[in-house]
Amino acid sequence: MSQACYCRSGKDFDECCGPYLSGAALPPTAEALMRSRYSAFATANADYLEETLMPGTREDFDREAALRWATSSEWPGLQIRSVEAGGAGDTEGYVEFVALFRQNGQDQVHHETGHFGKKDGRWYYIDGIGGTRPRRVEKIGRNDPCSCGSGKKYKKCCGLAA
Repeated sequence: MSQACYCRSGKDFDECCGPYLSGAALPPTAEALMRSRYSAFATANADYLEETLMPGTREDFDREAALRWATSSEWPGLQIRSVEAGGAGDTEGYVEFVALFRQNGQDQVHHETGHFGKKDGRWYYIDGIGGTRPRRVEKIGRNDPCSCGSGKKYKKCCGLAA
């Protein structure tokens, strides 16, 4: 009997994260790696969690703490909020996600934007920041067209208030 994947992709585990966790295949994208890492927590696969950390960032991996968290929690699903790059042809990418888990009967969330990198053809988790990734704001020059769409120069439109 097939089982739905822990990452809630809508696929069976054996067709989604299972091959990655077993070592039969490598995740082709940063999102696929993120999903498989969630499934690794759900299945308490500390080896996979460690081996999918970018080499050079593994020294602070606390296997015992990861296993305690994994085994003391229920893992009802993962929500992918946004993906920036991280495709098969990219070398880095960002995945904003919400990992749902339940500890001691209390529903919890872990909201993060994970940074992923590709090395020697394989995706790795590098690090993450809580919540959404800071957005880059493009500076508008005084003589640039106004961003409000008026057709005027910024200095003659919204720039007057600045």
